[in-house]
Amino acid sequence: MGNNYNYECPHPVAIPPAKPFIESIKSGIEETLFPDDPFRQFKNQPASRKLILGLQYFVPVLEWAPRYTFEFFKADLIAGITIASLAVPQGISYASLANLPPIIGLYSSVVPPLVYAMLGSSKDLAVGTVAVASLLIASMLGKEVNPNENPKLYLQLALTATFFAGIFQAALGFLRLGFIVDFLSHATIVGFMGGAATVVCLQQLKGILGLVRFTHETDLVSVMRSVFCQTHQWRWESGVLGCCFLFFLILTRYVSKRKPGFFWISAMAPLTSVVVASVLVYLTRAEQDGIQIIGQLKKGLNPPSVSELAFGSPHLMAAVKTGIITGVIALAEGVAVGRSFSMFKNYHIDGNKEMIAFGMMNIAGSCTSCYLTTGPFSRTAVNFNAGCKTAVSNIVMATAVMITLLFLTPLFHYTPLVVLSSIIIAAMLGLIDYEAAIGLWKVDKCDFIVCISAYIGVVFGSVEIGLVIAVAISLLRMLMSVARPRTFLLGNIPNSMIYRSIDQYPIADNVPGVLILQIDAPVYFANANYLRERISRWIYEEEEKLKSTGGSSLQYVILDLSAVGSIDTSGIGMLEEVKKNIDRRNLRLVLANPRSEVIKKLEKSKFMESIGREWIYLTVGEAVAACNFMLHTSKSNNPVTDTVEFDAHDNV
Repeated sequence: MGNNYNYECPHPVAIPPAKPFIESIKSGIEETLFPDDPFRQFKNQPASRKLILGLQYFVPVLEWAPRYTFEFFKADLIAGITIASLAVPQGISYASLANLPPIIGLYSSVVPPLVYAMLGSSKDLAVGTVAVASLLIASMLGKEVNPNENPKLYLQLALTATFFAGIFQAALGFLRLGFIVDFLSHATIVGFMGGAATVVCLQQLKGILGLVRFTHETDLVSVMRSVFCQTHQWRWESGVLGCCFLFFLILTRYVSKRKPGFFWISAMAPLTSVVVASVLVYLTRAEQDGIQIIGQLKKGLNPPSVSELAFGSPHLMAAVKTGIITGVIALAEGVAVGRSFSMFKNYHIDGNKEMIAFGMMNIAGSCTSCYLTTGPFSRTAVNFNAGCKTAVSNIVMATAVMITLLFLTPLFHYTPLVVLSSIIIAAMLGLIDYEAAIGLWKVDKCDFIVCISAYIGVVFGSVEIGLVIAVAISLLRMLMSVARPRTFLLGNIPNSMIYRSIDQYPIADNVPGVLILQIDAPVYFANANYLRERISRWIYEEEEKLKSTGGSSLQYVILDLSAVGSIDTSGIGMLEEVKKNIDRRNLRLVLANPRSEVIKKLEKSKFMESIGREWIYLTVGEAVAACNFMLHTSKSNNPVTDTVEFDAHDNV
């Protein structure tokens, strides 16, 4: 082809220098596993200083303890006592929800908070048991072992599940794989938590109505069938007592929400309810009239339970599965809660360090008669509002619970189960975040579908089904965004050299004889065929449009690659096929703004030689200027016979 015309490109596209293969692999691993560059603090430090920094990194208490003051202690003391008043009734209630002995719930507020205070990076997180994890344990392990028929084996499996949850959590933290938890999107968590809270509330109808036998299923139909098939066993005394305490708990929560300065009212309400209900039952001897009570609680601190871990049980795989699923849910909740409250005080928490802390506290907990713990929102909110300064509030809480275990457990003998059900329902109502669901509907309908699918799956199926559905839909959506990336038709903003999507900017004008397309995602094997077909369709539609309107014929197709961060061999093959298709139509393919990784691969694959280095431009504006130059100076309507020659230098 002859060089008939000259056009000088003002800004040639540069090819970055090639990196050694090992260096590229190292850089990729660092970007994937160490995006926060945790090793920067060790640079240019002597060995002794590196040792100290390493210890402080893995044991954060060594960093902030030397700066701890008496003023901090006074604030943490008040906060710790406040959350202890919430931890005792919640611990008993959630253990009952998990079909475990109530004393296990108290044990779980001793060792894990102490471990977290040493290893955790959050100043506000209050450690304890949570309802959703308790429900998961009851649902998943209850299918393997009946907690009423074989309570010892059931407890052993719960402790074993907690151990594996801790192993899994710590492994994620040490291996810097915390991004796995990110597959539980915000919409998934909102729907799952709301569904689980609904199921938990329905389960508490057993305690509210004073039923002795109740279904172990968690779906709505089974629970309602169990409730209405036993109408002759409903106890009005239990129902009245439960409704009164539920009203009291909801009222105190409402007051504290309207008046944040009175946060302590809702914090003290559960313990107040337990005390009042226990005194009432004791004075009226209501247990003789059918009101179920906790009964005797064992005095003393956590007994060791290493020997209780059921590694040789035939149900071991069920315990492992339960541990992994509950561990992921607990991580997602705990890390999200910690990050939420850290923003209020403008400090950063390390997600991977939090995973290590959660893992170690659950491993230690499983060896000291504790079941799964994390950072519950309700307890953390109380801790934050109480003015905590550091994780010492967890130590104060654990100390208060230890005193309770040593001296005060007999006082809970007459605590009615119905008040525990009321406490659980009141706590769960706060997890049904309908406002967030409405927000999802307004902002992103797909996220709303994920949310409502998780909710329906949990309520009408099971906790596991709801979780699987939500994660599956989230992954499907992610895969669809990869396999079906968006392409946009670009136009020129009047009186500028700016080119933007015509859908977003209707005032943007089409460039006569030029079709400008933008690909909005990396080009991989998963989307290469789709992009080839979509680009061909854009060209076909543009040609049909020009024929129907009588406009100037299409001459050039510009692909804006500014949003294409990477490309693989399938993507390069797609570009080659697109070029052949364009050549058959007597058109010219032009590339604009290829990124560094893309241009390197195009150069190595010889595609640059195929398309011609002179047809690759730094910006869409420069590409359009070159096309317009050719259109205005060309004597032929076939752009394939035209070439562009640069006066000063090559384009690349």
